[in-house]
Amino acid sequence: MKPIRSVVIVGGGTAGWLTAGIIAARHQARMKAGGFSVTLVESPDIRAIGVGEGTWPTMRSTLERIGVSETALFRECDAAFKQGGKFVGWTTGAPGDAYYHPLMIPHGFSRVNLVPHWLSGAHGGSFCDFVTPQGRLCDQGLAPKTIAQGEYRSAANYSYHLDAGKFGPFLARHCTEKLRVRHVLADVTAVRQSESGDITGLDSAQAGCIEGDLFVDCSGFHALLIGQTLKVDFKSCHDVLLCDTALAVQVPYETPDQPMASETIATAQAAGWIWDIGLPTRRGIGHVYSSRHMSEEAAREALLGYMGAQHRDLPVRKIPIRSGHRQIFWKNNCLAVGLAQGFLEPLEASAIVLVELSAKLLAEQMPACREVMDIVARRFNEVTLYRWGRIIDFLKLHYVLTRRTDTAFWRDNVDPATVPQRLQDMLTLWKFQSPWFFDELDRLEEVFPAASYQYVLYGMGFRTEVVPEDRAESSSDAAKLVTENARMTAELCARLPKNRELLNRIHQYGLQPV
Repeated sequence: MKPIRSVVIVGGGTAGWLTAGIIAARHQARMKAGGFSVTLVESPDIRAIGVGEGTWPTMRSTLERIGVSETALFRECDAAFKQGGKFVGWTTGAPGDAYYHPLMIPHGFSRVNLVPHWLSGAHGGSFCDFVTPQGRLCDQGLAPKTIAQGEYRSAANYSYHLDAGKFGPFLARHCTEKLRVRHVLADVTAVRQSESGDITGLDSAQAGCIEGDLFVDCSGFHALLIGQTLKVDFKSCHDVLLCDTALAVQVPYETPDQPMASETIATAQAAGWIWDIGLPTRRGIGHVYSSRHMSEEAAREALLGYMGAQHRDLPVRKIPIRSGHRQIFWKNNCLAVGLAQGFLEPLEASAIVLVELSAKLLAEQMPACREVMDIVARRFNEVTLYRWGRIIDFLKLHYVLTRRTDTAFWRDNVDPATVPQRLQDMLTLWKFQSPWFFDELDRLEEVFPAASYQYVLYGMGFRTEVVPEDRAESSSDAAKLVTENARMTAELCARLPKNRELLNRIHQYGLQPV
């Protein structure tokens, strides 16, 4: 038997250091005893991509689990609160066309499905406001908690917007100083393999040969191990998700005390959409578009039109989007995480959450020895392939529900040939029964739960032919939940501080550790 005692991660950035932290925290007892090690190797010269600045609420539990101070995160990573996404112009493109995908699930979600009661039309208003306070909190620019609530605690669910360029080094310091992760700054010059194809070590210019039992490829688009060495093919999904380019820019605030949105704003354009993410010191703005439907010059003009002419001279970074993922994610004794695993347009901040889920799955299922690794790898591949498929379905859902016909981009997106069969089947099912809590039976830890589908479907005007409830108590329970939600909305709107106000107080005083 060959025990797995040494994990070597190739590549830093958010993917590499999150993976290192999650594994090291889970196996800290073994590391302290000297029977297990985590080594991260990164080039001193390669700059991290740092595309994503949005996260999912899973990040809160991840950071808390690995022992990160939330106060330090806000202070050192230019972090801010994120309470969901606001989608502007996706349904019709008309003035006032907007809906929220908040991070709070509908009130009483596991007890009563409120969709039929909202679809009855008796209450009016948006579905989001009908079932949760979070849309109103975002409308008013409010934070999800008060300074009196400790680290990682809240009144409303939240995740983070953060500076990805600062987040990687922040995690690196924590992992090396607190979690015993070995950090090697070196350029990999060659990959050594055994006759079986397993990777045995990495030759480097500065540190010689770095040996290991299990290797994690976090080398980004280079995919040094999973792609270049092990020759795992890439499966494109450009036939489903049509956007293939992003233009990103960092925009300063007009004044230091300018109000901050606590949601990611995604505004539909003629051939794509523009993201707008508020950090304490700047906004991250980017135009995601299809080069088949719009020239780069036209895309830049659309971006400038959104930002304002005063920002014409700001540097714009062009990022290619190769939508898709590896055919398999774990081969031999190597698995890919992050951009080496795959990449999709950042419409729902799925990139970082996939890193978290992959690293957590590896940490929990860490093979004891090489003899069982292939069994663990098959399970990892199955779960991860499922997750990629569901994310692709969910992103496509935003496009396929549109009623826009003003450009070829939107018309092409509703072509059935671009819609995965599973999503077509679910859309047919949802015409007669809405997604709900009890639909989450396929897999543990669905990336997007049934509540997320509800917010997008009914935010974009989808109609379900509702069968009348058989149980009289269901209507009574629903009425109580709606009343409670209205009361909770009023209470939170009255007592929560503005987003920027709370961030300023956190920087000044800090949050109470829990």
